[in-house]
Amino acid sequence: MMAENSAAETADKAPETTQPAPQSPMRFIFLLPVIIFGALALVFLVRLYGGDPSVVPSVLINKPAPEFALAPLEGLRTESGPIPGLTRADLVAGEGDARVSIVNVWASWCVPCRDEHPVLMELAKDDGLRVFGINYKDRPENARRFLGALGNPYEAVGVDENGRSAIDWGVYGVPETFIVDRNGVIRHKHIGPILPHQMEGFVAQVREAELPLQ
Repeated sequence: MMAENSAAETADKAPETTQPAPQSPMRFIFLLPVIIFGALALVFLVRLYGGDPSVVPSVLINKPAPEFALAPLEGLRTESGPIPGLTRADLVAGEGDARVSIVNVWASWCVPCRDEHPVLMELAKDDGLRVFGINYKDRPENARRFLGALGNPYEAVGVDENGRSAIDWGVYGVPETFIVDRNGVIRHKHIGPILPHQMEGFVAQVREAELPLQ
């Protein structure tokens, strides 16, 4: 009997098997911001290291340049007279003129604009090109001083004082450069400064724009 009672007491004292508590949905809600942040960081890294950051898709590629009419940069002159402003009509070549246009959005306060300026000066020497400038949210005196110190590659300079025209062009920031074919169609967009090591590739895009749009 004593053995039976001892066995019964031991059974009574045996620990009960407990089931794990169900996970609370609130725990996953707290983790959601971390998951979203990690996904965004991954996308950023892929865009940063997955290709050339200067080549960004644009909804305007292979479409006509937007309508715009910008006043000239006051006081900007050459030996032959004042340098004109810029309109969309200037981007459409005349009869027998197959030249491609380069539209460069720039500002005197933009440090990368200074870095790319020697490249623009070289491009301006190409007889098959026309180089135009859109001066973005700048002070006229500063813009003139910038070109006076570094040289003027532009046939015409339009002043985008409030940045409205840049919005129409889909500009993210300065500098940005567009290649426009003889029919006024945007064929290529370059984000950031055109650096010397990028010039060969940029010129290849210019030559591509000389061909009819497929």
